[in-house]
Amino acid sequence: MTGKTIGEIQIGDTAEFAKTVSETDIYLYAGITGDFNPAHINAAYAEKTFFKARIAHGMLTAGFISTILGTFLPGPGTIYLKQDLRFLAPVRIGDTITARVEVTGKMDDKNKVTFRTICTNQDGTMVLDGEALVSPPKAPR
Repeated sequence: MTGKTIGEIQIGDTAEFAKTVSETDIYLYAGITGDFNPAHINAAYAEKTFFKARIAHGMLTAGFISTILGTFLPGPGTIYLKQDLRFLAPVRIGDTITARVEVTGKMDDKNKVTFRTICTNQDGTMVLDGEALVSPPKAPR
């Protein structure tokens, strides 16, 4: 299976992915990455922070964008080249996050596509904003 090629992608194309963040997701992410920051895994510590409770890793949320780019748009065969991110609000256990990408530019001669990347929670609050650059798969020969 191959994703969309540059010729099949249009400016304005969008794709979304939604997931409810669980406590298990946070612990698994910490174990995989080694990021055991107590703001994510220690309730007593987190209660004393600005957020007053444990929050998900920012990069866990950003990973939902990777899901879209590598699975849906452009899809399988895509090479993720660059991502700029701004973390705007915390993601808490039980939040349903919707990641969304929108094609904002194409460089046909270089086989590169730019995307606006955002994540919002169930209340419509934007928790992440950014821009991605990818190289979509090439047409089979």
